Amino acid sequence: MQQISIAGGKVNPIGLGTLNMGEDLKNFDQEISAIRTGIDNGMQVIDTAEMYGSGKAETFVGEAIAPYNREELFLISKVLPSNASKRQLPKSLDDSLKRMNTDYLDLYLLHWPGPVPLQETVEALEKEKNKGKIKAWGVSNLDINDMNKLLQLSQGENCATNQVRYNIIDRGIEYDLMPKMDEYHMPMMSYAPVVRKKFSDKQNVLEQIAEKHQATIHQVLLAWNIRNKNTIAIPQSSKAEHVYDNSQAVNIELTKEDLEKIDEVYPKPTSSEPLALW
Repeated sequence: MQQISIAGGKVNPIGLGTLNMGEDLKNFDQEISAIRTGIDNGMQVIDTAEMYGSGKAETFVGEAIAPYNREELFLISKVLPSNASKRQLPKSLDDSLKRMNTDYLDLYLLHWPGPVPLQETVEALEKEKNKGKIKAWGVSNLDINDMNKLLQLSQGENCATNQVRYNIIDRGIEYDLMPKMDEYHMPMMSYAPVVRKKFSDKQNVLEQIAEKHQATIHQVLLAWNIRNKNTIAIPQSSKAEHVYDNSQAVNIELTKEDLEKIDEVYPKPTSSEPLALW
């Protein structure tokens, strides 16, 4: 099985997103089943945030992972920019750990740039790493300018990843952000890797590639997302059957011809573009 190196370990390049999960009790059992289906089929990365449902998603994750060996999972949460100060970040982290019923996170991310100076946030994250409460830290939704600033800061090069929106339509990061991260041997983490809409006349190309690989279009989109062997895709689904399908996308190896066909209808960026958000 393909694996990606991140934060000193290796993980399955397709993970589990939890946005909007754990918020409605009538869907709770179905959502728990979805996460556990993913884990049972080799998914290790589980991504959440203190913002999701004001902590309900983190509590949900804690419940979902309860039967499993914590050491075999890769847990990620995110701190709100307003909480990313030296004073507040440790409190936010402790609250997240309590909700998830764990004593450490594998990765803790700044959710997006905010009012607290990046240097202060980096220092707060490093302090928590030294305590053993997080194994590594990273960022989310930082564009090329923000990343350049971060990498110039003291200990900024310790950033483990940047989680951004990336899919066949939102490809802007390929022009400048992705090369910068590659320069620092930093894996990419992508949210919204599967665009949930019809592709009109372009759909035929994806359908043909999916048929060739005996796969679904969603599986092809995930396989495309992780094609460079240095990206972790974080799709979200609350249905076990969809999560199972997602887990199998790791076995699809798109050919050079497949990738060229996709590039023809969803071209690479030719200039710098604003970072795609949500």
